[in-house]
Amino acid sequence: MTASVLAGELNLPLYVVVLHALITRFMGETAAKLHLVFDAMAQNRGVYLFDEFDAIGAQRSVGQDLGEIRRVLNSFLQFLEQDGSRSIVVAATNHPQGLDDALFRRFDSVVQYRNPSPALACDLARNRLAVFDTERVDWETVAIAADGLSYAEVAASADAAAKEAVMRDTIVVTTEGLTSAMRERRRPTTTGR
Repeated sequence: MTASVLAGELNLPLYVVVLHALITRFMGETAAKLHLVFDAMAQNRGVYLFDEFDAIGAQRSVGQDLGEIRRVLNSFLQFLEQDGSRSIVVAATNHPQGLDDALFRRFDSVVQYRNPSPALACDLARNRLAVFDTERVDWETVAIAADGLSYAEVAASADAAAKEAVMRDTIVVTTEGLTSAMRERRRPTTTGR
């Protein structure tokens, strides 16, 4: 969502670098594809999102045999260091503790998102549902249901509630529709027998 907002605010296109399409099993081919991405950044100004960045940004000191991925990370660091484009690079991960320390020195800003407060969660849901009728939504109940969810999970819940309203052929979003979508976004907890 951050990359999308940056692109929108700066009136730039958003390009999502699909890492599974970038990474290959052939030595050197992944770095060559990465070079093409940085060439494109120089040619086409935009916001370039590397999502799930831990796939190539993992710590190089880890003892696993990931020689090719280490070379890819080295290439990424060099390309980033030499980048003279006016594009913006955004790298996102849910596992920042596993990233190589050199990455934190190469990026201008590191932003860590914590889960939203109940008030922010409700504001986000209201914003996502702005074109729908939410007048009868009990926002206190929504705040309780949103507790512990991430921004992305709240946004996905609002989107699901909107889809449910559309499927009912209405513009009215209900408290139950929104809170039900939030309950579905929660990770199932494992219980012992």
